[in-house]
Amino acid sequence: MAKSDNDTELEKRQLALVRWQQHAIAANEKVLIIFEGRDAAGKDGAIHVLTEHMSVRNTKVVALPKPSDRERSQWYFQRYVPHLPACGETVIFNRSWYNRAGVERVMGFSTTEEQEAFLRDVPAYEAMLAEAGIKIVKLWLDVSKAEQGKRLEERRTDPLKVLKTSPLDAAAQERWDGYTEARDLMLQRTSTALSPWICVRSDKKKKARLAILSHLAHVLAPPDIAAQAPAPDPAILFAFEKAALEDGRLER
Repeated sequence: MAKSDNDTELEKRQLALVRWQQHAIAANEKVLIIFEGRDAAGKDGAIHVLTEHMSVRNTKVVALPKPSDRERSQWYFQRYVPHLPACGETVIFNRSWYNRAGVERVMGFSTTEEQEAFLRDVPAYEAMLAEAGIKIVKLWLDVSKAEQGKRLEERRTDPLKVLKTSPLDAAAQERWDGYTEARDLMLQRTSTALSPWICVRSDKKKKARLAILSHLAHVLAPPDIAAQAPAPDPAILFAFEKAALEDGRLER
């Protein structure tokens, strides 16, 4: 069968990332990619196309369950530390320590003091990781309320998507405004020059995935490899700035 234009564009970017990972393994690079976003923002699908042709041995996707009683008594970042990349490894967090700035804040799973301590401490924590040689890429996938509602309904009615459902799905729409406020605060407090947030408009899944792969190739790969991937569409993917909260680039 003939390849679609999207398949051809996807393959270009995946090939660039395969070549980048060959380089990263040989150079002992340590890479951490964080995917965050509302429920049904498209994190799973984006991670799938990202990892489809990457090394199984050198790539790890981390999606932690809710913390145990013991983990809740630990230093907050402690449960994530064992999953950080070693030399030659790429680790992808499908949700991360930013749960404390999102679902925990909206659903009351942590105290106001704990949430404030997180927002205060996370820039320093990520600076420590960067100083230890870990390359960090943080991606916020932004979905509209209408599109999120459509995708959540598909999860409820499609038996092949039943494993994607969560007890918190209903709160995603009911508490939309609360999640918006939490997102705005998180982006403003934790996007730094050393570890910036990259925002991705994800209503159109295929375009979002292409933009994500392009961005990763351009920020992680050497110039000769990065040049093999088209630049990301700036209408889909952009570095966070405060103006994006008001000019329509991020959903309200």
